[in-house]
Amino acid sequence: MKTSDFFYHLPEELIAQTPMEPRDAARMLVIDRKAGTLNHHIFRDFPDFFTDKDVLVVNQTRVIPARLLGIKEETGVPVEILLLRRIDKDHWETLVRPGRRLKKGVTVSFGEGKLRAEIGETTLAGGRVVRFIYDGVFEALLDELGEMPLPPYIHEKLDNPEMYQTVYAKQAGSAAAPTAGLHFTPEVLDTLRKKGVDIVPVLLHVGLGTFRPVKEENVDDHVMHEEYYEVTEEAAARINAARARGGRIVCAGTTTVRTLETAADENGIVHTGGGMTNIFIKPGVPFKATDVMMTNFHLPESTLLMLVSAFMGRDEAIHAYNTAVQEKYRFFSFGDCMLIL
Repeated sequence: MKTSDFFYHLPEELIAQTPMEPRDAARMLVIDRKAGTLNHHIFRDFPDFFTDKDVLVVNQTRVIPARLLGIKEETGVPVEILLLRRIDKDHWETLVRPGRRLKKGVTVSFGEGKLRAEIGETTLAGGRVVRFIYDGVFEALLDELGEMPLPPYIHEKLDNPEMYQTVYAKQAGSAAAPTAGLHFTPEVLDTLRKKGVDIVPVLLHVGLGTFRPVKEENVDDHVMHEEYYEVTEEAAARINAARARGGRIVCAGTTTVRTLETAADENGIVHTGGGMTNIFIKPGVPFKATDVMMTNFHLPESTLLMLVSAFMGRDEAIHAYNTAVQEKYRFFSFGDCMLIL
């Protein structure tokens, strides 16, 4: 497979720059794989498609203010550091700009020295390990000095940072939001619960693996970056109980899909566990646990579009995306969504 097999043309004006308000007013393209149909809905219709046998699995990760803007202490050159993954108390895996000027041993200052960072070795993925130097509590300094790490294709300032968090975000650690979850409101979740749908949280901290672009010509040559995931004993039991009663496992977002497909065995049983995953789901990779997927519209030639193509077929996925373009759906993080049955 070629990376170019997953290209589609997207007019720039369809890239959503601001969140939909209210969240559940976003449009939802519903794809029935068995019937081969595409239908247009609003996200608040989401509960209509499920019964008390089903389980909805959500990613409860919370985005941290992972973008730090500072200066190189020796020269005053502006520096940007994006936190990707915490290694230990003071060491983080990061992306840095400008990378060529930040050699090992260079020190960067943030907030007039309230927080300092010593640049360390280069990672296999091209990032840097950074050691932070500070007095007090790191999380408090990050809240004070850090910014919400919005994707580079969003050019509008986000007035309310909570709009880049899901309403069920709980465990801090992501460098980007699990954006399919941004559509859920307390009202939609309440409607699902009243219908008897079990809503189960799992965890995947979104990092470089999710949003790193595919630069290789051949898809098989791309290596996913590791991200931390966790499935508790209670979550696994509730998900497996839904399967046992004949219900469907519904994943809110590609990060939730990757979590369950990492934790599931060949029989579709989801197991308790946690750690690092670099699972790369592309056409030809079988799904073990996911029955239904709800997801946003993703960038051309991205691993996320490849995952969607694995779930519904490459030609079908490109057709759905082209339909969404034709119907002027809003794309990417703050955009509309798909429900793939």
